[in-house]
Amino acid sequence: MAKGQRKALRPTWEGHLRLSLVTCPVALYTATERTADIHFNLINPKTNNRIHMQTVDAVTGEPVDRSELVRGFAVAKNKYVVVDKEELDAVKIESTRLIDIEHFVSANDIDRIYWDEPYYLAPSGKTGVEAFSVIRAAMAKENKVALGRLVLHQRERLCALEPRDSGILLTTLRTHDEIRSSGEIFDRSLPKPDARMLEIAQKIIEQQEARFDPSEFTDRYEDALRELIDRKRKGKPLVTAAEEEPEEKVVDLMDALRRSLHGGGAGREKAERFMAAHAKKKRAKTRKRGAGRKRAA
Repeated sequence: MAKGQRKALRPTWEGHLRLSLVTCPVALYTATERTADIHFNLINPKTNNRIHMQTVDAVTGEPVDRSELVRGFAVAKNKYVVVDKEELDAVKIESTRLIDIEHFVSANDIDRIYWDEPYYLAPSGKTGVEAFSVIRAAMAKENKVALGRLVLHQRERLCALEPRDSGILLTTLRTHDEIRSSGEIFDRSLPKPDARMLEIAQKIIEQQEARFDPSEFTDRYEDALRELIDRKRKGKPLVTAAEEEPEEKVVDLMDALRRSLHGGGAGREKAERFMAAHAKKKRAKTRKRGAGRKRAA
């Protein structure tokens, strides 16, 4: 394939979209890709050959061909209910090849924690394009998000559909049971912020206000890995990471806010060092209090 040429996109799922009695064939495509990821292979350092993973019976130690394997659900230790492919295929529900729109809601009604994976939904072929267009246009006119279900990767998923460009953006939604209660983490009450500190923090936020531009955010670790691989491939000496600067003296929060407001200590690395030093001081205070309680006892 020529440089810069992209492969033809293949749908992740194909079926029908249905609104009441109106149905049209559709195809689902992944809306994101991770082509920049660096994947390492396991190598035998003695031969520089790639390692081949083998499926082995955990008890007998004998190798087993992958084509002979079936799925099993553990019901007790070393006891499984075995289910073969034909039995799995027999478990069909209506939404296997159907996205049935059940409700329409406002996008603001869906908590952001429920949004999961985005997909593009488009007409499949020329048949039903008009019906697809009508459904999409009606959603856009009403400014509503449609809720439906589909089976994706052998699992029924709740999904949200909303108009986007000349198609529909379908986003799978997490179920309520998948969301942890915030009370497990946010189990303490926060102190009331000092009014002066809060005012300075708000001014800092105003100073750093900007429009979201995803092109500004790159994976710096990925870039560093690529540079490492490129240097090794060309036989150049490796470059070690810069040594950390000596830990700064911890200052009080008001002083840190004031200096931040006037451009002091705005760097990310400096802020991270400040946070690390603050955490270290906090741990030292905790140990000191613990030691005091032991002496009192």
